[in-house]
Amino acid sequence: MTPHFNIAVGALIAHVLRSGDLRFEFTGGGRALEGIRAHQRIQRQRPADYQAELPVRLDIERPEFTLCVSGRIDGVYQPKGRVTIEEIKTTQRPLAEVEAAPSALHWGQAQCYAYMYARQENLPQIDVQLTYVHLDSGHVLEVVRVWEFEALAAFFNDLLDRYVQWVQQLAQWARTRDHSIAQLPFPFDGYRPGQRDMAVEVFRTIRDGRHLLVQAATGIGKTMAALYPALKALGQRLVPKVVFLTARTTGRLAAEVALQTLSQNGLRLKWVTLTAKEKICFTPGHTCSPEECPYAKGHYDRLNAALDVAWQHDALNRETIEKVAEEHRVCPFEFSLELVTWADCVIGDYNYAFDPTVTLRRLFGEEGGAHAVLVDEAHNLVDRSREMFSAQLNRQPITTLRAKLKNELPTLHRALGRVHAWMGTLRRRCLQLQAPLIENTAPEELSKRLLAFTTAAERWLRRNLPSEFREELLQCYFDCLAFARVTEQYNHTYATIAEAHGKDVQIKLFCMDPSEQLRDCWRHCHAAVLFSATLTPGDYFQSILGCHPDALNLRLATPFPSDNLAVFIASRISTFYRQRESSCLALSDAVADLVMQRRGHYLLFFPSYEYLAMIHRRFSQDHGHIATLVQTPDMTEEARMDFLAHFTEQVACTLVGFAVMGGIFGEGIDLKGDRLAGAVIVGVGLPAISTERELIRAYYDRTQCCGFAFAYQYPGINRVLQAAGRVIRSEMDRGVVLLIDQRYAQRQYRALLPETWQPRTIGDEPSYKDSLARFWAVDANRPLSDDLPEKRT
Repeated sequence: MTPHFNIAVGALIAHVLRSGDLRFEFTGGGRALEGIRAHQRIQRQRPADYQAELPVRLDIERPEFTLCVSGRIDGVYQPKGRVTIEEIKTTQRPLAEVEAAPSALHWGQAQCYAYMYARQENLPQIDVQLTYVHLDSGHVLEVVRVWEFEALAAFFNDLLDRYVQWVQQLAQWARTRDHSIAQLPFPFDGYRPGQRDMAVEVFRTIRDGRHLLVQAATGIGKTMAALYPALKALGQRLVPKVVFLTARTTGRLAAEVALQTLSQNGLRLKWVTLTAKEKICFTPGHTCSPEECPYAKGHYDRLNAALDVAWQHDALNRETIEKVAEEHRVCPFEFSLELVTWADCVIGDYNYAFDPTVTLRRLFGEEGGAHAVLVDEAHNLVDRSREMFSAQLNRQPITTLRAKLKNELPTLHRALGRVHAWMGTLRRRCLQLQAPLIENTAPEELSKRLLAFTTAAERWLRRNLPSEFREELLQCYFDCLAFARVTEQYNHTYATIAEAHGKDVQIKLFCMDPSEQLRDCWRHCHAAVLFSATLTPGDYFQSILGCHPDALNLRLATPFPSDNLAVFIASRISTFYRQRESSCLALSDAVADLVMQRRGHYLLFFPSYEYLAMIHRRFSQDHGHIATLVQTPDMTEEARMDFLAHFTEQVACTLVGFAVMGGIFGEGIDLKGDRLAGAVIVGVGLPAISTERELIRAYYDRTQCCGFAFAYQYPGINRVLQAAGRVIRSEMDRGVVLLIDQRYAQRQYRALLPETWQPRTIGDEPSYKDSLARFWAVDANRPLSDDLPEKRT
């Protein structure tokens, strides 16, 4: 199959003609909207024969590849009887400067459009007009040049010849890659139970352009079961690229390890890991300008050389990207984005696909393609998407910034003052109400004032002047702009929440239902595979994540013997808030009975830090001989690592870790072998009652008659399943899970637990201890790891 490549006219010009500094001209979102309006205003002023947004396309056939160059001409018309193509640009530079220093990129783009249109219409000559609109003044500059077709053809063919050298590399690589994928074996001796079923459905889903939700227990090998068939589909040219999205570092590392394993088995694949800008930046604290950053100075002059070196690598993880970027003195973040364009597989955070403020258009916009998207740990996408589609503002930072602007920038001070005044009125309303103010309409007046402020702020920010308040102003600008953007998207899936806190007031546009916006995101993908150990119930996730109505829900049982896990339910112990004090002793004793049956490491999960502290005090008082660890709300990364470091394979004594459900130790950690013997889960994981949760409940009561389930029960049970999933991590593991709550005896909760668990309800203390003893008796002849000369594998 001959490789087929697509490139937009703008991208072609940028690839061949770009040079000079990397400079982020400040054209924020407000300006982007103004730019669109300026285009439309110019187009409306043109005569009746004006053809706006005219698509053009040129297919170049070569023996080794096909290249499609496409674009959209802003306008074609015939003033004075001469065919003219018009390219409209907005600018903040003085128009006299624009006229004196013509942009090679702008004229190059216009000349390409002129050539493609003249070729299509057999025109010997054509007028090319660049129309510049000054965003602040609205003044217009029109520059017209007359081009003979032969000159345009020579220009275009020169561009093409230079770009074709690159495309030939891509075509040769595609053949190498596809051949390796065709020959690629599954990298292990065999599939684990359920792993092949998942891999088959992933391939079918990508082939058919559908959605697939996979709930697969830990141990199946979900990452490999998703990537291997996705790459097989890539090798058959069913998709141009595979995008692996994850919410955690552990997910990124798992994808990288899987690709490295496949590479060791013959795979040739160019893959890129994206790292957040603030993490990979070589000059933190400095603006992205040639005046402050040496990597921005001359970035484009050195970029192609850096790309040539990167091309020699298959694996482009953070370390490799930083090394090449440092050697060639280019911005590592912008360099990584360039690599995305031709990478076969991209690994990155959810926000690159779903967050409206940072979505990569190279992947998920008009410039991208219909890729296969793999969403790791997809249960996290529910709350993450709500967060990405919501926006909030606080008055206090505005108060602080406004005071600093008073003498320095009076115009900005006044613009921000109007926002400050509106929020002051809001604060007084909240104080009078003595409760959160909830409305189902967008604050349009506030949005107008925010846009006025951001427009004024952009005029100053684009000058890139150093000042002590620049960073604060920049943050305030982005916060206000994000809020105004969400106001434009506001509909029945949103609620407005305002709450006063002392002298401060916060207003939040809260997305209760992210499904509509996620559905829009999925339209930019050819196929989507969402997988996790906990997607229960499937129809809840299918609905709330905006998947196709015909999406397949695949449920795969644990590949490990069910006898390796003993699950107990202590349904006589109440964890309701009002009864926690009275049940504290019974809960502490139930935990002690569990952990004293076998020396080992245990984790206890609680719904809140307050409840955790209460039981920890009682447990330490009654069972002080048992070592404990406690998770705290403000744990540093070092403290987290130290906490986990105690859970070693060598079990010198019993250790009980107290943690919070849904937190950093409740998922994403891998404690194989004797590192963890059991988990105690206190409560059914319900999120704390809050204004947002109650709004979600009311919304889904109105729309689907299942408000409590969507707001509390289903998110809660997934926390429970994630916490319990820490226990059995391999075929050699054995362990216990103790569920403590009256509600586990109720049908609506028991129905959500895995069928393989077969939980036993604790009746009395002797029978509970006997059951534990019988379970661990199977392990009696297997020594603990500290009795062995080496760790188990």
